[in-house]
Amino acid sequence: MTNDPISDFLTRIRNAGAAGHPTTSMPNSKQKVELARVLQEAGYIDGFALSDGLGAGTLTVKLRYSGGKHVITGIRRESRPGQRRYLAAGDIPKVLNGLGIAVVTTSKGVMTGRAASSEGIGGEYICSVW
Repeated sequence: MTNDPISDFLTRIRNAGAAGHPTTSMPNSKQKVELARVLQEAGYIDGFALSDGLGAGTLTVKLRYSGGKHVITGIRRESRPGQRRYLAAGDIPKVLNGLGIAVVTTSKGVMTGRAASSEGIGGEYICSVW
């Protein structure tokens, strides 16, 4: 069992992409589903599926490739359980000068940093994807 399920989610995506796997599976949670939804809307994954099973069930993420290379070239966990990182709307950074995305969890749900800034709300800076 992992102490940080979001970090586990990001690591599974990073490792599956580096190995060239078409999909990766992990235990399901509401926050992982929301992160997968944001990554799909941003075009970093092709989709995700939920399946019932023992406990919470399984989340399967279908990875996206372009020209045989994984679309996600980098993914980094920003806020960790031991060191949370909260940002105001004006402090949300641009990842690679706008080429990547910052994922932020706000009072209105999980969204990209660009969407949170435009709505004028801050939150916990979960990860950066480029």
